[in-house]
Amino acid sequence: MKPVVLLLPVLLLSSIGRCQEDSPRAAEVKPQPLTPAEQAFAETLTGVQLIGRYTTWDNVDEPQKDTYTLDKVAKLQGDLWMFVARIQYGDHDAKLPLPLSVQWAGDTPVITLDKLPVPGFGTFSARIVIHGDQYAGTWDGGDHGGHMFGRVVPIA
Repeated sequence: MKPVVLLLPVLLLSSIGRCQEDSPRAAEVKPQPLTPAEQAFAETLTGVQLIGRYTTWDNVDEPQKDTYTLDKVAKLQGDLWMFVARIQYGDHDAKLPLPLSVQWAGDTPVITLDKLPVPGFGTFSARIVIHGDQYAGTWDGGDHGGHMFGRVVPIA
């Protein structure tokens, strides 16, 4: 199974994953005051695709192609951010609002998932570092996991 980043953190509300982008919860995201680093993070991940590769524990020598589309990333409160993400995998194609935790290692954001249930995809944990126009990290789907890495590419 493919990792889900954004798929990427600290989800307290498993039901929010069932909401569609135009749901009241997704529409209720109110802009929060942002530090310069947070503003840069939101701008870097809004209207982009994460295009890269992922490995699995059983197949580290043959990375597979991986793409995630992020329509919008906005701060909710504290370390919680709303990622409006399109996840395409197998027969699944879903746009989901995902409230994810973003931790900071100095000036570097780390998207943090801890046993996040993603409807139709599974339950995932991950740590994804965003550095400039690159991302890299680890993912775990319980009985499978691996690494992921790639570029942050603006949608044309």
